[in-house]
Amino acid sequence: MSTRTARYDVSSQRVIVVMGVAGTGKTTVGRLLAEALALPYAEGDAFHPPANVDKMSAGIPLDDADRRPWLDAIGDWIGARAGRDGGLVAASSLKRSYRDRLRAAAPGAVFVHLTGERPLIEHRMAARTGHFMPTVLLDSQFATLEPLQEDELGLAVDVSGSPEEITERALAALRRLPTPKN
Repeated sequence: MSTRTARYDVSSQRVIVVMGVAGTGKTTVGRLLAEALALPYAEGDAFHPPANVDKMSAGIPLDDADRRPWLDAIGDWIGARAGRDGGLVAASSLKRSYRDRLRAAAPGAVFVHLTGERPLIEHRMAARTGHFMPTVLLDSQFATLEPLQEDELGLAVDVSGSPEEITERALAALRRLPTPKN
């Protein structure tokens, strides 16, 4: 089945957060998933205040205080879509506490964790152009990452292969999730 024609066979009211460290393909896969699921899409990086972008561009990792307004802005976006038309946002959501903050805004949000080996992710980061996140911050991303826990609604998807292959794996895993309660 093509990702362009696949339709989520669960309620379109679901909110999905595509998460993972920098360079895993959150934007690319997030857009493909949103298209396949006919969900509105938002790029998490667009919610960062300019000070955060400046800090990351300078190779300085963000701390929890830096991330709070960013998470709140994303929470506002997904909260407005929960129970309505649903939505998909690509946002690193590296810590459990960040995901809990987003879940508070959109209970029932599903997290799609894009995972992969560090060398592959570093190679992809080094190859991309026009992004503010330098490869030097990858270590801090992995150090901050808290993978999904068993009690979190979500799934992990390996990022090896093409964006279309990754998207197909994510779609197959999403179809296996329970139908959300409205």
